[in-house]
Amino acid sequence: MWQWCLIFGMTAWLALATPASAFIAYVSNEKSNTVSVIDTNSWTVTKTIKVGQRPRGIEFTRDGKFVFVAVGDDDSIQVIDVAKQEVVDTLPSGPDPELFALDADGKMLYVANENDNTVTIIDVEKRTRLGEIQVGVEPEGMAISPDGAILINTSETTNMAHFIDTKTHQIVANVLVDARPRFAEFKRDNSEVWVSSEIGGTVSVIDPVKREVTKKIAFDIPGLRSEAIQPVGIGMTKDGKTAFVALGPANRVAVVDATSHKVTKYLLVGQRVWHMAFTPDEKYLMVTNGVSNDVSVIDVAAQKVIKTVQVGELPWGVTIAQP
Repeated sequence: MWQWCLIFGMTAWLALATPASAFIAYVSNEKSNTVSVIDTNSWTVTKTIKVGQRPRGIEFTRDGKFVFVAVGDDDSIQVIDVAKQEVVDTLPSGPDPELFALDADGKMLYVANENDNTVTIIDVEKRTRLGEIQVGVEPEGMAISPDGAILINTSETTNMAHFIDTKTHQIVANVLVDARPRFAEFKRDNSEVWVSSEIGGTVSVIDPVKREVTKKIAFDIPGLRSEAIQPVGIGMTKDGKTAFVALGPANRVAVVDATSHKVTKYLLVGQRVWHMAFTPDEKYLMVTNGVSNDVSVIDVAAQKVIKTVQVGELPWGVTIAQP
């Protein structure tokens, strides 16, 4: 009898000790022209994929079978087959693609063309370019509203968030924000859209219905000059209660109460933190550190950095497979 108890106990222990699922992260390395593949169970790089020149924006397709990566100096979006872990195709992105956004169905891709002051529209299934939208100078940040009706593009030199109707592809509003807006993120309930301003040092909270700034979140880190605090990437939990903001050369990620818009904590990460992505279960947040050539792993519940993973040169973007 005791043998069966021992076997049952060991089986139960193994079930608890074995991770329930492994998520796979892809990190674009801007200088080494590679994409690092990371297993989130072991937190190790399992593959390095050679891509085109200057990869930055990166995202999984909705079905999780492919990864799109914007290779700016090659003027295209490269397509990585997840099963093969190699580049298998390209999309006609227009000049110098940086960030992009997929619609809810994963059929339309909107790409910011930094050097051309346009947003290119791509039919993903047909692999064809459908047209372009003229926007401000140096477009970068891209986000689609939860209802799919509005596309946001931020233009760094124009200092605006452009509201674009996804049906007509016309700009319906221009919202002025602080200097050099880099990223946009909607709350899941569509109540707010946040825009980070790198040089302005703030995050503008915008009412997407009124299309006006209702709040500006500022950051203050003792011992650091304000010029060193440069907000870039933003990550928001699904419940809309907590946000994380990458602060660039400040080497910190700010934790923000997304209801009160108050900063509650600063987390020390690697050097020159850029962008971020949650694991699908939101247990972890991965952030890319461009100068230290690594990725910091944040335990979301504990709000602490638990791991550093070395990747390629100048890691910029990160995406993690959705279930």
